[in-house]
Amino acid sequence: MKRRVHLSIRGRVQGVCYRMYAQEEADRLDLTGWVRNCYDASVESIAEGEEQALTEFAAWCRQGPSHSSVTTVDADYSEATGELTPSV
Repeated sequence: MKRRVHLSIRGRVQGVCYRMYAQEEADRLDLTGWVRNCYDASVESIAEGEEQALTEFAAWCRQGPSHSSVTTVDADYSEATGELTPSV
């Protein structure tokens, strides 16, 4: 069953290639959506895919790449809409 997750990631997550590595992880998990930097120095992502893959993606986001320092990840799950493009 396809689901959607909206993630808000805070900490030292900009300037450390967080978005690039998040996209690679999302591609590996066959997710669709996007990831972007926000003006408040956080990173935001919306992804759709299988529920297990979304759970794994959210867990990866809590860890992040080696140069990041994630302090919090807020995750809001909902039904998939199917409107997202093939690459996060």
